[in-house]
Formats: sequence, C-alpha cells, structure tokens
Amino acid sequence: MPRGPRIDYPELLHHVIVRGIERKKIFSEKEDYENFLYRFGNVLKESETKVYAWALLPNHFHVLICIKKKPLKVIMRRLLTGYALSYNRRHKRVGYLYQGRYKSIVCEEEPYLLELVRYIHLNPLRARMVKTMEVLDRYMWCGHSVIMGNHDVEWQDVREILCRFGGGLSGARKKYREFIVDGISEGKRKDLTGGGLIRSL
Repeated sequence: MPRGPRIDYPELLHHVIVRGIERKKIFSEKEDYENFLYRFGNVLKESETKVYAWALLPNHFHVLICIKKKPLKVIMRRLLTGYALSYNRRHKRVGYLYQGRYKSIVCEEEPYLLELVRYIHLNPLRARMVKTMEVLDRYMWCGHSVIMGNHDVEWQDVREILCRFGGGLSGARKKYREFIVDGISEGKRKDLTGGGLIRSL
C-alpha cells in the first residue's frame, strides 16, 4: 500500500527519527558528528527552522523541529543527501546509508513539547552511550548539554525551552534538569513514538 503525503505546514512540530540501514552506524567517528552538525546548522539557518531538541547516536538520530519557511521534506532531503555523500566518501563506502525514508511524528498538542524534549534528550542515557546524568550534562552530541550551558550551538532554541520553567537562567536550568531526571524511570513511551495525541507519518 503506497504511503500518503506527509502533513507539513508552517509552525508544525515534528519529531524526526532517522536510522542507519540494517541498524548500521551513520556516525563512526568524531568528524562524522561534527560534519553532520555543521550541515544541519547551515540548513536550519537558511530555512529559519527552529530546533528544540536533538540527540545523535551511532546508528540513528532524533531531532525536534518547528517548520518555518521551507517544508520538512526539503530540509531533510538536503541534509540527508549531503551528509550521506560526505559519509560515503570519507569512509570509502557505497550504497544507501539510511533505513528507508525518515520517520516524522507530528505533534499538534502544546503540552507535548517538553515531554518530547525530555524523551529525545534522554536517548543517549537509555542507549547507554552515557552512564550518568552528570555525563549526559556534558555529552557533546545531544541538545541537553546545550541547554545546560556546557556547549554552544547557535541554532538550538534554548530560550524557548528554559522560559517554560520560569525564574532566572540558573533557576530555569535547575528546574529543567529536575524535569529531565524525573523522566528516567518512564522508559520508552508509545505516545511519544507514534501513538496517543501524536501521529506517526
């Protein structure tokens, strides 16, 4: 059965998931992560797309973005095609890098914004890429460390997230971190990966 067109219009919130083909790595070394983030940043700035959360793991990645000027399909096509060509060239490989087309989960409910940020930012911990929250606080390949002020990524909208916790910068960061910690015991939530009020497309 053919897949229908994706829902895609301005101000729509997307949780995007991209996986490596046959669960193989799409990030093999530090240069791959850096190259991806550089390309991602360029595409985001040109399209004025907002990013609230992101996490890169060896064989997949998550991003939470709000579409502005350009459709999601245009953003993802440019990002994924350019990165795949670069990765294949660097690692002297040929063929597909990704497992089919990317998955986009559309959220139309405001309360889910923070839940999605938490879910995405806990991915490195759940995947055991990091062992503790203290390490996650400084994990370079996740937007959590940017919100905590330990790394600087100019295209991530940190203010939009921290303002929801109130108080000054340090107080908001403390409340945000407590919110993240509270989600550790929840595990994988179906309502954040395609069910409930969030629709998988």
